[in-house]
Amino acid sequence: MATTLPAGLVAGTYTVDPSHTEVGFTARHAMVTKVRGRFSDVAGTVQIAEDASLISVEATVQVASVDTRSADRDGHLKSADFFDVEQFPTMTYRSTSVQVSGDGFLVDGDLTLHGVTKPVQLEVTAEGVATDPFGNSRAGFSAETEINRKDFGLTWNAALETGGVLVSEKIKITLDVSAIKQA
Repeated sequence: MATTLPAGLVAGTYTVDPSHTEVGFTARHAMVTKVRGRFSDVAGTVQIAEDASLISVEATVQVASVDTRSADRDGHLKSADFFDVEQFPTMTYRSTSVQVSGDGFLVDGDLTLHGVTKPVQLEVTAEGVATDPFGNSRAGFSAETEINRKDFGLTWNAALETGGVLVSEKIKITLDVSAIKQA
């Protein structure tokens, strides 16, 4: 593993900019298509350090901010059948170890969803660093991973007459993050 930070990235505290960040997901629907959604209420901090063992990531998502472009589906996802936002309003991710890897990082962490915490690894790509028109130093990151929703107690499903089920167990998670370096 590499020990130097990706080009342009400097040590410091970076705060997630929710208006330029997307936490998305994709599930198979009826075994024939994909349904995509996102969460719009995201907060987090990335601590970048020259020593990779000191790098950390923390993020919180307000699960009720789910948006799949269908109010009925969003309502069902918020219900006790799925996320149960009344009882479990947030999803969190906290890194447990980070390694610099090429143009990014391997981030191991704990994902807590629906009251269940499981280890999840993210392969994070550092997309670059730029100064925006307002003088903010921004760093971009992207990542993908896949989880089994049943591992987090999200077990609702419906059998199809033709065989199979309505909602896949495997859920792809995608992250596109813009973070602002703090003074």
